[in-house]
Amino acid sequence: MTCSCPPDSGETAGVSMAAEAKESEELKPKVEESEESDSSEESSSASEMDFLRDLFSRTLGIGTPEKVLDELTLEGVSKFMLSEKCKNVAFMVGAGISTSAGIPDFRSPGSGLYANLQKYNLPYPEAIFEIGFFKQNPEPFFALARELYPGQFKPTVCHYFMRLMKEKGMLLRCYTQNIDTLERVAGLSSDDLVEAHGTFHTSHCVGTFCREEYSLSWMKEKIFSDLIPKCEKCNNLVKPDIVFFGESLPSRFFSALKSDFPQIDLLIVMGTSLQVQPFASLVGKVPSKTPRLLINKEKTGQGDSFFGLLGLGGGMDFDSDKAYRDVAWLGHCDDGCLALAEFLGWKAELEEMVKKEHASIDAAESPPAKPEAKESPKKTQEEKPSE
Repeated sequence: MTCSCPPDSGETAGVSMAAEAKESEELKPKVEESEESDSSEESSSASEMDFLRDLFSRTLGIGTPEKVLDELTLEGVSKFMLSEKCKNVAFMVGAGISTSAGIPDFRSPGSGLYANLQKYNLPYPEAIFEIGFFKQNPEPFFALARELYPGQFKPTVCHYFMRLMKEKGMLLRCYTQNIDTLERVAGLSSDDLVEAHGTFHTSHCVGTFCREEYSLSWMKEKIFSDLIPKCEKCNNLVKPDIVFFGESLPSRFFSALKSDFPQIDLLIVMGTSLQVQPFASLVGKVPSKTPRLLINKEKTGQGDSFFGLLGLGGGMDFDSDKAYRDVAWLGHCDDGCLALAEFLGWKAELEEMVKKEHASIDAAESPPAKPEAKESPKKTQEEKPSE
């Protein structure tokens, strides 16, 4: 599937349904039929039937969906999380969880990344993330990379809340649009993550017949030496493994969502506009009785359930009289995580984790203190050489 979206923002982009279906099919791993795959297919079919049943009952007014939460509030979500019903929690996160770390989102007026790219003399802002433009003119991207390079920012409360969920044994997976690697810095592993729009963690030669892999430290050295990274084998450009406009999403995105989403008990969406496909469509892939919590500056992901059926995302319902499982908490994402942690009785633990981890990062970045130089003893009158 070709990505037609910026690598770590939640902004509007169109995707051809036919191309999406075709490329998604091509990226599916080919495996022998087994009991495990049969079980996965049955689970997927059951989930689709469950969704259809709920869709028609709600749209046509036939029956009322069973309420999953005691109340459609943050406190109601916390009670569900503390119950036996909630074992697998998944996150969908976007640029909004990293803004408090000092990393700009993409399209916010005035402060967004695209509003501040005039100095790079681009034909239009999005060109900096287009694969064709990059291959012809890589300098603007690497200049921007110096400003936003991973390792210059600390994870936020949101990142550590997900780490806390992992330590509580409740984190199934984090699906992230971000490329800043702060989830990794906060303590999530490669297995915990699906980096939907790629990552700076690794880089590859763009040469079709080379594809040599390079490490984060190798790329960092090149970028901060003001050098355009070139492959040591074939001299082609080397690009971080982030998804540019015109590139396919990682195959892990498709394989993981197929196995993960039927078993999600709670979906938490943070800091994303849910407008970029195919990422936005994930909210419609959880079972119809799975609660969905949005922590964001504004309500998003709302739309006709029929579009969710077509795989176009949306379908969250916060306000209608038919709302039964979706909750929106509006405000800064860090504040939302702290509020939820307080209801869960974890706030002090979360704050202590943030304080301890930030201190550890500061200590690692601080240069070792130089030993104080001892003053040389002054020569006495007797020590002076005789004239």
